[in-house]
Amino acid sequence: MIIIGEKLNSILKKDVFAAISKNNGAFLQDLAKNQYEAGATFIDINAEAFLENEPEKLEWLVNILQEAVDAPFSIDSSNPAAIERALKVNRNKKPIINSITGEKRRLNQILPLVTGYDTGVIVLCMDDSGMPETIDERISLAEKLVRKLTKSGIKPQDIYIDPMVRPIGSNSNNGSIAIESIRRIRQEFPETHMACGISNISFGIPARRVMNQAFLVAAVAAGLDGAILDPLDKKLMALIYAAEALIGKDAFCMEYHMKYREGLLDI
Repeated sequence: MIIIGEKLNSILKKDVFAAISKNNGAFLQDLAKNQYEAGATFIDINAEAFLENEPEKLEWLVNILQEAVDAPFSIDSSNPAAIERALKVNRNKKPIINSITGEKRRLNQILPLVTGYDTGVIVLCMDDSGMPETIDERISLAEKLVRKLTKSGIKPQDIYIDPMVRPIGSNSNNGSIAIESIRRIRQEFPETHMACGISNISFGIPARRVMNQAFLVAAVAAGLDGAILDPLDKKLMALIYAAEALIGKDAFCMEYHMKYREGLLDI
């Protein structure tokens, strides 16, 4: 499974924001290394909390983090100037841009960066009319965006569709909508990937980790092959290995056995 480590986000005021503010590169490098060693495929980096200084901060983050890990980055920003500053200094493996939508302004600003720098891209199923409510609306938006991106020369395997997981606390059907959307997206666009924020499902409710863990297993069973999550959550990671074995994605449970020998299933 494609794991996008979410911990290097500037909205985390007590540690990440403070470390970026103080140019505490050692702390941030350790956080990147810890996520990578815990199983992250990509390291998400976000400096949006710095507003006017975001381009400089995002560039600085790429520079210091690639000294510590060779993991590819998920460059998390809505600011085209910040994204380009980060891409220009990136020396690690092929990054992904997090994210693009069907909103005309955002599409026109971000798409040239995806094609110009040959990156992957997370595609949110929303447009200028707002966030979709139904499964069919999500599938329709995904189809339009995938068609647009592939016509622009982006390979399907570089597209990561986000089905727009919404909090179950605001609508008791949001869990089933998310699961069925994932199932349909996997059927309709088998060559693409998916990547959604697991913790979105639990926003506003207690014991969030429990809900995140339950949702993750159901999502993997429905066809999810990428997730934005905390790779330092050992139980969450262990459930990924177990779920993939259960649905036949781990031949003879080889990876499950390997993770057990590494002590990663001791939760």
